[in-house]
Amino acid sequence: QVQLVESGGGLVQAGGSLRLSCAASGRTFSTYTMGWFRQAPGKERDFVAAISRSDESTLYADSVKGRFTISRDNAKNTVYLQMNSLKSEDTAVYYCAATSMGFGGGFLRLRSTYNYWGQGTQVTASS
Repeated sequence: QVQLVESGGGLVQAGGSLRLSCAASGRTFSTYTMGWFRQAPGKERDFVAAISRSDESTLYADSVKGRFTISRDNAKNTVYLQMNSLKSEDTAVYYCAATSMGFGGGFLRLRSTYNYWGQGTQVTASS
């Protein structure tokens, strides 16, 4: 089992940047494919990005491609989401998630693929 704790959310002006962190504890972090999702008020939880176990492959939602970057540091048991050029529509609670499945398919966009979730961190981009 793995426990996930997000941090780094906050209030930022549109056009600004934030970096989210997700610290993992428990079983070996490097054995998990990691993902970020977000949920705006009244909407479903949507896929944002995913990264493979050894950091060689990434996947992004079209809405964030070119603006957000997912990365990980297995030595620190942490996954990051660098968010640049934030828009008001990026406002949501952001969740970190882990899956024991390998990387390489559209299934990584599905909430049901992920076994473990963090508690979420609020990101607000004001226009």
